Amino acid sequence: RINISCLLPASWHFSISPVGCPRVLNTSLRQLLLVGVLAAAASLLYYSVVVIRNKYGRAYRDKRFHRYLARVTDTEATDTNNPNLNYGIVVDCGSSGSRIFVYCWPRHNGNPHDLLDIKQMRDKDRKPVVMKIKPGISEFASSPEKVSDYISPLLSFAAEHVPRAKHKETPLYILCTAGMRILPESQQKAILEDLLTDIPVHFDFLFSDSHAEVISGKQEGVYAWIGINFVLGRFEHTDDEDEAVVEVHVPGSENKESIFRKRTVGILDMGGVSTQIAYEVPKTVSFASSQQEEVAKNLLAEFNLGCDAHQTEHVYRVYVATFLGFGGNAARQRYEESLFASAVLRNRLLGKQIGVTSDSPYLDPCLPLDAQDEIKQNGQKMYLRGTGDFNLCREIIQPFMNKTNETQTSLNGVYQPAVHFHSSEFYGFSEFYYCTEDVLRMGGDYDAAKFIKAAKDYCATKWSILRERFDRGLYASHADLHRLKYQCFKSAWMYEVFHNGFSFPVSYSNLKTALQVYDKEVQWTLGAILYRTRFLPLRDIQQENFRGSHSHWRSFSFVYNHYLFFVCFLIVLLSILLYLLRLRRIHRRMLRSASSPSLWMEEGLPPQKIPGAL
Repeated sequence: RINISCLLPASWHFSISPVGCPRVLNTSLRQLLLVGVLAAAASLLYYSVVVIRNKYGRAYRDKRFHRYLARVTDTEATDTNNPNLNYGIVVDCGSSGSRIFVYCWPRHNGNPHDLLDIKQMRDKDRKPVVMKIKPGISEFASSPEKVSDYISPLLSFAAEHVPRAKHKETPLYILCTAGMRILPESQQKAILEDLLTDIPVHFDFLFSDSHAEVISGKQEGVYAWIGINFVLGRFEHTDDEDEAVVEVHVPGSENKESIFRKRTVGILDMGGVSTQIAYEVPKTVSFASSQQEEVAKNLLAEFNLGCDAHQTEHVYRVYVATFLGFGGNAARQRYEESLFASAVLRNRLLGKQIGVTSDSPYLDPCLPLDAQDEIKQNGQKMYLRGTGDFNLCREIIQPFMNKTNETQTSLNGVYQPAVHFHSSEFYGFSEFYYCTEDVLRMGGDYDAAKFIKAAKDYCATKWSILRERFDRGLYASHADLHRLKYQCFKSAWMYEVFHNGFSFPVSYSNLKTALQVYDKEVQWTLGAILYRTRFLPLRDIQQENFRGSHSHWRSFSFVYNHYLFFVCFLIVLLSILLYLLRLRRIHRRMLRSASSPSLWMEEGLPPQKIPGAL
């Protein structure tokens, strides 16, 4: 028999015996209610310990995933009424025109390990706040006093979108690229001086001397690398064992242990004039010679994206190399110059007139079958007709890679650190995407074997059939006849640059060709604002620490606060029960003391003396 009356008031006494189950049915309503309350308290405690822990544990694990989704689907208009929102402006002064980008980000969360959550500002129509003007800023080299008037419409556009109250704390960066690099230093300085003098007079943005400069191709490549990896979430910390991580030897900390963090992606970008490659070099590199080491210093960039210069978890070592003349259009021009020189020499030696007239054209293996083309050199014209031989085209353009016999070199014999092909990941932009998607419709995950087969079939297809397919709209909407005509050459060029120039094996399967990331065109300006505002979180962190000397208590999570609450609840409940128990015992003693004399009197016995206290 289980007797629990010791824990309850006397009037609530009941017991349960192994064979007395029916007695339970005879218990009073108050007894059942008490048992129910105790069962509910136990269930609530179990819920707090098990269910809530699982729920918030899962929420913590999914936190990064939710941030990832927010970044992917964040197309809502920017709330300019939010006082905790900060803004930043970057002007990209390129060779053909200048574009302004407005970015925004909320207050930093106070964690020195996290970067600012910067995203592109969107207007009321949910469109990115971007504006472009022509011509390029380098066109004002001879009249630098007009530069401020030239760029003023861009800044006025930004001023209309950034809240007026935020202007004085909104940093403005004017960064000039290719067009300005080719100007003499004196002309560069004159243009920048005009900007630094006039802009503060008409605009209240945060604009200092270091905010206007001509950046190098290396800086531009680093910014592009930062922007892509930020959008992909590769700078976020992870404890997930399923995430791809890499062991990193942080520069300048050879005596410290290596750190493990998310694997970053490399980028390949082939434009019309140049080709660029950028990727992280996680471990210390070795050099074949002192000359190679000297060259490598100009190609390796080491930088800290974190707000604390003493923390090394956001220190990155990135290899960036730009190759002028290796873009798709520039390569075709070099190839045509070679064809022309070869035809002239052959005609002179053999006494023939190949390519001089359309009746005897020069046979070009890099044009689709029966496609016709013309090239002009020094006032002379040469006629071409395609044979669509993809393999021969590759053989002819291989010498254009200008490879050397030195180890760890790529195009033009330039130093290139080893790539860990089994564990790396690359994204290919511009011509890498156009070559695989516009005509061949193979954009995305790159497969060398499938690409070669599709390229061969395309080159060997008669030009008339290709034109018919084009007229029927079977190719990408932005593909034109120029793309159709030179697709064969550019496919061969892209393949040779990737596999022969940069030495990626044919079996490499971690290249993704893309035009956008998460439906957004990622500009190097995003990387620029990330890098240049990296110390801003220090302000928020210091303000957070200043609010209270015990701010560390805020770091306890909601779950642990629940634990504390239920422990206190159980202590109070136990105290109440113990107090009731003591009251019950006192009550029972008083009843026994009051009933003893009356019983003795009824039985005719003299009352017994109770011994007094000693």
